[in-house]
Amino acid sequence: METRFTDEQRTDPIVAGAEPILKTCVHYGFCTATCPTYVLTRDENDGPRGRIDLIRDMLEKGGSPDPKTVHYLDRCLSCLGCMTTCAVSIDYVHLIDLARSYIERNYRRPLAERLARTLIASTIPYPGRMRTSLALARIVKPLRGAMPPTLRSMLDMAPGEELAAPDPHIARTYPAEGDTRKRVALLAGCAQQVLDRAINDATIRLLTRMGCEVVVLADAGCCGALTLHMGKTDHGKRQAERNLKALARENETNGIDAFIINASGCGTVVKDYGHLFAGDADLTDAATWLSGITRDVSEFVAEIGLPEPAERRGYRVAYHDACSLRHGQKVTRPPRQLLKQAGYVVADVPEGHICCGSAGVYNILQPEIAGELGRRKADHAASTDPDILCMGNIGCLTQLRRYTAIPTVHTVELLDWATGGPMPPRLVGHALRDPIPQIEDDTPPRPGPDGASASFW
Repeated sequence: METRFTDEQRTDPIVAGAEPILKTCVHYGFCTATCPTYVLTRDENDGPRGRIDLIRDMLEKGGSPDPKTVHYLDRCLSCLGCMTTCAVSIDYVHLIDLARSYIERNYRRPLAERLARTLIASTIPYPGRMRTSLALARIVKPLRGAMPPTLRSMLDMAPGEELAAPDPHIARTYPAEGDTRKRVALLAGCAQQVLDRAINDATIRLLTRMGCEVVVLADAGCCGALTLHMGKTDHGKRQAERNLKALARENETNGIDAFIINASGCGTVVKDYGHLFAGDADLTDAATWLSGITRDVSEFVAEIGLPEPAERRGYRVAYHDACSLRHGQKVTRPPRQLLKQAGYVVADVPEGHICCGSAGVYNILQPEIAGELGRRKADHAASTDPDILCMGNIGCLTQLRRYTAIPTVHTVELLDWATGGPMPPRLVGHALRDPIPQIEDDTPPRPGPDGASASFW
């Protein structure tokens, strides 16, 4: 692709970062097949190729972007599916982030949008504030009809049930059971502590059972993903820098073998800290180090070996690929292999390359498209006739729990349960069917509900 930036424009860091990425696009269009919005709308502007053209035009013109451009760029989920199929490996993930940063600096959104985005950025990354906001949301939900669309969608996303309070003592060191094999740090996260604290509990139990000393640092909080993907780059970098410095101090004092993350959206961003701080001489080396030792919990467990299951349960588990894990981190085999090793009968959710519509806070800011994608994914999950639906990202869990009655849990909860931990709280009270007896790999799969063979592993 040709670009026509002036020398003066090239002094802008956003343009300087975007131009080499733009030039790599050759418009083959393979990316459109894996773009959720294009699949739904068949609008070229709703696909990666069209968005790349819009970004080029926006940056070449300079000044305030037009509302049409902002509309279509806002509708990108940043699911990274396009990068999986791109024939020339365009760095779309960084291009769309640069575009959003440009929009944030140069476009004045309508008042309701500005208020909603400010509210999101000032609450969700902070567990205490988020818990308070969810409590208020349950109170004001009856008034949702009088509110702007984005605020209504925020209320709709609030869970109806009372949530367990975040563990106030989670930031401490958890000793390994038996001999210590590794010393790891765990990111407790922000929204996850409020929305589902059972995930961190299960992760700590599993890792300590595997001989890992686990440290949760009080100074490490939100990874920065949420605000970075909203174009609030400075805010996101401040959060990332706080984590980076806290972990570097801990490593200098006591040593860290790995940084474990059980929310794949966070893991994708932390693994990219080396790029995020590439221009900062004081932080580049530390960022590269941290990116290098960061592991999704399923990656790490697969690397050092899952303990022998206490009981092979044989329940039917549908596994959903979070986009951040599948497209962002390229981690697809470990979760499936571990679940099977733990004794579960695993099925792939059909159309696994298409996003469920969560995408950070996309389901708040773009509720119509997110809802359509969520229902589509839930239907595909149900088609495998599972007892349990599992995945590795809190965003996907929160999204799909709105659209399915299938009990939905994090992968690590099932691994913890199989190796001696308690039943995941979300499964308690569900009438699970009798487990399938352990079968050999060449045994035909169990028929699905429509008589067709389900794709069980």
